[in-house]
Amino acid sequence: MGRTLITWSDRGVRGQKPGHHVARPVSDRGPVMRLLDQAESEGLYDEAIVLTTGAGASAAAELVADLKSRISKVDLLPLELRDPSDYAELYLALGPVVERISPSQHLDIVLSAGTPQMQTIWLILVKAGLLSGRMLQVIPAAFVPSVHPRAIREVRLNIDGFPEIRALRDELMRLRAHSRILGTHLIGDSEPMRELAKRVGRVGPSDLPVLIHGETGTGKELVARSVHESSHRSAGPLITENCGALTESVLSSELFGHEKGAFTGAVHAKRGLFELAHGGTLFLDEVGELSPQVQVNLLRVLEDGTLRRLGSEKSIRVDVRIVAATHRDLLAMVREGAFREDLYYRLQGATLNVPPLRNRIEDLEPLVSHFLEEVHGNLRVTRDAWQLLETYAWPGNVRELRAEVMRWHVFCDRWVRPEDLAPKFSDAPLVASPNAQTRPQALAEAVAGAERNAINVALATTNGNLSRTARLLKIDRNTLKRKLRKLGIAHPGRPGGRPPAKW
Repeated sequence: MGRTLITWSDRGVRGQKPGHHVARPVSDRGPVMRLLDQAESEGLYDEAIVLTTGAGASAAAELVADLKSRISKVDLLPLELRDPSDYAELYLALGPVVERISPSQHLDIVLSAGTPQMQTIWLILVKAGLLSGRMLQVIPAAFVPSVHPRAIREVRLNIDGFPEIRALRDELMRLRAHSRILGTHLIGDSEPMRELAKRVGRVGPSDLPVLIHGETGTGKELVARSVHESSHRSAGPLITENCGALTESVLSSELFGHEKGAFTGAVHAKRGLFELAHGGTLFLDEVGELSPQVQVNLLRVLEDGTLRRLGSEKSIRVDVRIVAATHRDLLAMVREGAFREDLYYRLQGATLNVPPLRNRIEDLEPLVSHFLEEVHGNLRVTRDAWQLLETYAWPGNVRELRAEVMRWHVFCDRWVRPEDLAPKFSDAPLVASPNAQTRPQALAEAVAGAERNAINVALATTNGNLSRTARLLKIDRNTLKRKLRKLGIAHPGRPGGRPPAKW
């Protein structure tokens, strides 16, 4: 199949030329004909498209006549342009030209004819994928000695390599990831959840390993799923395993696989979860429960990307991103010798802290609505029942809330009243909540209590980082320090305070 040559006219316009234009030597027939004079162009093109302005149409007709001596089909397309140096006008005018070109056509685009703005538009159209073809630069005759071996260059500009382009692309990925996260797995509009979604949106598109901290039932697996779906691995598999649910030998076989006859009962070879997750993400829940031997084997895979199935001498290379989760203090386990320090730092590429439900009570309503939608329930919660829900400590977090809502779906008709709640809600001690008050208080005492609760929640959310805590509370950092002193709240840098956050 032949190729199509597409070019701007190189013959200019009739009449007075701009001052910066110089007369072309008689021997120089212009870049388009110079391209066709090359031996490699002989018989290459079966069609040519010449673009020009209305003012340049008569001069362009001369180029068309010359081209017809070499190419059987030549079309002249005058474009309605007031200013051929206007990028936007050029781009819009080329729309009909792009539409008439079939995706299966083999194109050569001449960059050397036309204005610099026209050259830029060709680059944009090709790099954006709207046109698929080679971009050719014809070196001016004045710069090409007769012995020059090649007067034509194919332009291959790596726009993706520009730092600014990479930064914009990465930012676009983060924004898309953030919007997907907010609309799917992470439910709630509280400040802690917005902060978590923001961090997931930044971490997801990277290839860093992720360590998720959170109490039991906070939704760590949903966070892991959000990380996977916001990454470039989202088309690959997401494989999950609970490290605390299996014995050491069974977990090793599950993770790394085994060969036939590797142990009693191994009647056939089995691929492990690392192999199944190749090209995707492996989520290891309760990673703090790993035995020392499994920790060693896991570290080996993380360090060099290879594994050996149990009973095999052959190494298998895998491309897997690790997302791990735990409710335990891994750093304390490292100090106690219960968890390998080198493995800890391998897993801790980026850390995400999932807030407990008691620290985001304002998310109760959207969570309840979400769980009711799951079962197509149409229940309403009375104000008194809401008060009990808001002042409960939620030790089981979101998982406990979901179980409670599922119970309502079975036992309640239209309304959920205090007597419909599980007995634990009436018997449990109250927790501090902006919406709860347990006894009459002086106004100053109530205000101080609310401030103390808000500051403690923000400090817990930011791991004690004062600058981020101040931003969450929407107050000045120095104002926050004064309130910490006044309310007697320990903070980083003071005896009894949290250690400084490490990011």
